[in-house]
Amino acid sequence: NAWLSPLGCALCTLHISIPLHSNLGQRIPFIQHLVSLAVVEAVRSIPGYEDIELRVKWPNDIYYSDLMKLGGVLVNSTLIETTFHILIGFGFNVNNSNPTICINDLIAKFNREEGTELKPLSADCLIARTVTVLERLIEVFQEKGPNGVLPQYYKYWVHSGKQVQLHSEHGPMAWIVGIDDYGYLQVHQEGKGVESVHPDGNSFDMLRNLIIPK
Repeated sequence: NAWLSPLGCALCTLHISIPLHSNLGQRIPFIQHLVSLAVVEAVRSIPGYEDIELRVKWPNDIYYSDLMKLGGVLVNSTLIETTFHILIGFGFNVNNSNPTICINDLIAKFNREEGTELKPLSADCLIARTVTVLERLIEVFQEKGPNGVLPQYYKYWVHSGKQVQLHSEHGPMAWIVGIDDYGYLQVHQEGKGVESVHPDGNSFDMLRNLIIPK
């Protein structure tokens, strides 16, 4: 895979510490979901920008609607004694139309279609807003657990009513229904009820070749 960082991207690496014996410490995979949500909220929580079509794709992508990726999140965690040290890398296109699309393209499109005059956003502003929103989401998660943030997450995710294939490209179809308490995808396969799945680590498209943990 080629990793690109053209001028106009917002790129950041963030270090945070999470106690092992805390709500989030017991559910570390949720970090990537919180960061993806924070990026989307960084834009859509600005008055006037609520309807800009930024969304989250499980487990770690930021999308324009369900059409095109414009950002992503990578998380590395190390447990030292009773503390997780988390390195979060995130990047998203702010003012670069290539190689896919960027946030300011979406704002310009919205202005044309709705007759508004929303101003373009800057990378430094959106990084700052993302970190601020993430801090708030972590506080809510630590206090209330997954249910404190999942309604907000589902508001922006692209998967409602979508189908995926399990095990292989020719595997059985299942409907996506949500994510479980540990951040894994929940799917409903006819006749088998709701099960949690995670992606095959060798697959670039994280929604292909989903496997069911034993």
